[in-house]
Amino acid sequence: MSRLVVVSNRVAPIQEGEATAGGLAAGVLDALRQKGGLWFGWSGEVTDASVPQPERKVGPITLFTVDLSRRDYDDFYRGFANGTLWPVLHYQIGLGRFEWTEFEGYRRVNDLFARALATMVEPDDVIWAHDYHLLCFADSLRELGIHNRVGLFIHTPFPAPGVFMTIPSHSELIRSMCGYDLIGFQTEVDRTAFVDYLLRQAGADVLDRGAVHVFGRTVRTGVYPIGVHVDEVRAQAETPINRRQATRMRAFLMERLILSVDRLDYSKGLRQRFNAFERFLAEYPAQHGLVTFMQIAPPSRSDIETYQRIRLELEGEAGRINGRFAEVDWVPLRYLNRSFARNVLMPLYAEAQTCLVTPLRDGMNLVAKEYVAAQDPDEPGVLILSEFAGAARELDAALLVNPYDEAGMARAMDRALSMPVEERRERHQAMIQVMRANSLERWRDRFEADLRAG
Repeated sequence: MSRLVVVSNRVAPIQEGEATAGGLAAGVLDALRQKGGLWFGWSGEVTDASVPQPERKVGPITLFTVDLSRRDYDDFYRGFANGTLWPVLHYQIGLGRFEWTEFEGYRRVNDLFARALATMVEPDDVIWAHDYHLLCFADSLRELGIHNRVGLFIHTPFPAPGVFMTIPSHSELIRSMCGYDLIGFQTEVDRTAFVDYLLRQAGADVLDRGAVHVFGRTVRTGVYPIGVHVDEVRAQAETPINRRQATRMRAFLMERLILSVDRLDYSKGLRQRFNAFERFLAEYPAQHGLVTFMQIAPPSRSDIETYQRIRLELEGEAGRINGRFAEVDWVPLRYLNRSFARNVLMPLYAEAQTCLVTPLRDGMNLVAKEYVAAQDPDEPGVLILSEFAGAARELDAALLVNPYDEAGMARAMDRALSMPVEERRERHQAMIQVMRANSLERWRDRFEADLRAG
């Protein structure tokens, strides 16, 4: 079979024999480890010039990276990718900005990636690109005369046409995206939004099997909800050496633990979640002294001003809420602005009676799936999930909430903490069944098979 070539903004640092992380890295590494192949992307280093680094081998995988110059990093990564695309894709139009020079930098880095990869591509290679950083990558490859099968999976949401069109370069982006042979989305809502743009703004013709004919090409679209390794997550949660630290932490807290784990990002709805917990404390005083809410929020993109403001805001809110409700022997809200290894998080998920996953918008959100997978099926906790997370399309047995409805989230917390075990088991079993059907392996295998099939 032809070689699989994976392209992503970052290449995860991996060592042979080490466990993989969740999401993109786990799915990509599984595919590459099984069949061998090439993983290409940014090294994470910012240097004087954007230059390729020597390739290295990790088992059957060849890793090939490029450094970015300060100018490319500022225009491509800090600028257009995360200053323009990220907020708009998450429906946060007011937080986005646009500069044509940054869009030019975005195209320049997509071209850089394409030129670097073109020297290594073999005629029968299948190329799988990932996420919003690489919307123009296939178009750059085509301009270099690369005719291989090239697919794109978008891990973020894809917004309605009217939202996407707030980006001044929207038409150029869409035309470039149509250089791909297959574009995969997390949900049918996302896929429909993309096709709707092509129909209404680009005069596309709809074909069968999710295909459209536009700009003289046929582009296939599909829905591929990303999943988790259900049994692997549960095994990590149950491993005695992992459980000891979680059990000690749990003993230090109150009887009931509400847990949230999110990258520090405005799309995650953290401020609204803090407000909802404050309302929960105000409206359900019987829970005082019994419940601890732990928010783990590792820092993200700390050199971008918007993210610096979020951190300061949340630190202030946590202090204010604790100042209002804390007792000498009880601190209701514990805010941890740091990351934890998976061998700590998985057993902590298993210890939590409730998990709050309430993003304002999310492509999928694997924390929700990992929490469910980590639970003891005989005594499972309750997932409270935003209806605007892609995971809500599958995990409808969770308590679904609107993250803008603070009163509704407060009621859901009270309901989750008082839910009978029979109902908890029924909901958990239904979600596990769906997650096994849409596992990480199935996501990977379906997309790769459809890309190869042409």
